[in-house]
Amino acid sequence: MIELKKNPLLVTKICLVIIAGAFVFSFMPRPAAQQAVSTDDLPSFRNLEGIIPNSSDIPRVSLKRFISNIAETTGIFKFLTDSTPKKTPANVDITIFGWQELLMIAVGFLVVYLGAVKGFEPLLLIPIGFGVIFVNIPVAGMGEAGHLLADGTREGQGFLDVIYKAGVGNEFFPLIIFMGIGAMTDFGPLIANPKTAILGAAAQFGVFATLFGISIANYLPGVAFNLREACSVAIIGGADGPTTIYIAAKLAPHLLATVAVAAYSYMALVPIIQPPIMKALTTKHERLIKMKQLRPVSKREKVIFPIVVFVLTIFLIPAAAPLIGCLMFGNFIRECGVVERLSKTAQNELMNIVSMFLSLGVGSQMTPEKFLNPSSLIIVLMGLFAFGIATATGLLVAKIMNLFLKEKINPLIGSAGVSAVPMAARVANKVGLEEDPGNFLLMHAMGPNVAGVIGTAIAAGVMIAVYGG
Repeated sequence: MIELKKNPLLVTKICLVIIAGAFVFSFMPRPAAQQAVSTDDLPSFRNLEGIIPNSSDIPRVSLKRFISNIAETTGIFKFLTDSTPKKTPANVDITIFGWQELLMIAVGFLVVYLGAVKGFEPLLLIPIGFGVIFVNIPVAGMGEAGHLLADGTREGQGFLDVIYKAGVGNEFFPLIIFMGIGAMTDFGPLIANPKTAILGAAAQFGVFATLFGISIANYLPGVAFNLREACSVAIIGGADGPTTIYIAAKLAPHLLATVAVAAYSYMALVPIIQPPIMKALTTKHERLIKMKQLRPVSKREKVIFPIVVFVLTIFLIPAAAPLIGCLMFGNFIRECGVVERLSKTAQNELMNIVSMFLSLGVGSQMTPEKFLNPSSLIIVLMGLFAFGIATATGLLVAKIMNLFLKEKINPLIGSAGVSAVPMAARVANKVGLEEDPGNFLLMHAMGPNVAGVIGTAIAAGVMIAVYGG
């Protein structure tokens, strides 16, 4: 008698041998004597066929076929042999190969590395990177649109496609994000020093300059963007992901994936892209300028400000009212002081959940047919151009303002006119501290930074009003 406590390894080996024998036996052909037996007459012999009850309509699989099926469904096999017909955003038929999907997965891991290891906006890049990886896994079908059934539901729809259709490809997630941004943002620096709003407006020059640049680029071979598409690409210069998604969904839905990924990528890379431009366009003397402490802003001013901005938007640029309205709604519940629970929810749980889903949805659009083509490359390059021009114009306008101001402003805060809140303000502060460890520019930079959020939303509203009809 084998004692389990004394011989556990032996018992384990015996069990494995029995299981292996049963597995091999299940694939062995049935003897002729057993084949002659009628399973209708002898129900007790039905299991001799190796058929699980209620599975008689499923074909038998030999051991060779079983091993072959497993091998053919591995990622390695798919990456080496897969070829799938797809359509580009321009509705051109192309064939996507497995190695291209593998390349996109490598890009996804690179994005995760930049967020997790290098610390470049991990809240954005980590979920975007995993979205890229998920959607390019062969066989998994995590980004599949599925099949539309007669009752209007979809069968075989991947969860990334559910996320994308639920809130990325429409206004839902961007507007919720704007509520959260409003609830997290203190407009006090802008109210205390309203002239910094000019810097936020100056950064929008990059958006409109790129709009004209893309229009002119149509004379180049292989470039064909209409004005609606040009608007969707130009808005990347505002460094505002939700606004980019919003305007692309309105004017050029087929470009939404490319412009959204480009916008979020440049937002995350603000600490890399902006400092060289800032140092190239300012002198050491200008970077050493110290600004006076901002005046205190009363609670009444902070409560009235979002209402006034929203009312002006309704009367002057109603096309921008959804974006500005959600931003000011979030800020109002922050400042009014009577709905603290709503304010905390918008700032924390709601913002975190929607940001995660939005980032996953954006990453899910990084598939080979959408990115490995010349049009997408042009969009990415023009988006970088827009971002660079927006940064540069903010700096240059700050230098021009100093020609007329008695109390000089540090031109570095002009770079914060792009609406990457609060990243751009932090970068301006960091560059200032590198020149003088005692020169804190963060609160001063927040003025043009939040003005840039409003400015980009207004620019989007103007474009939608002009070309959205």
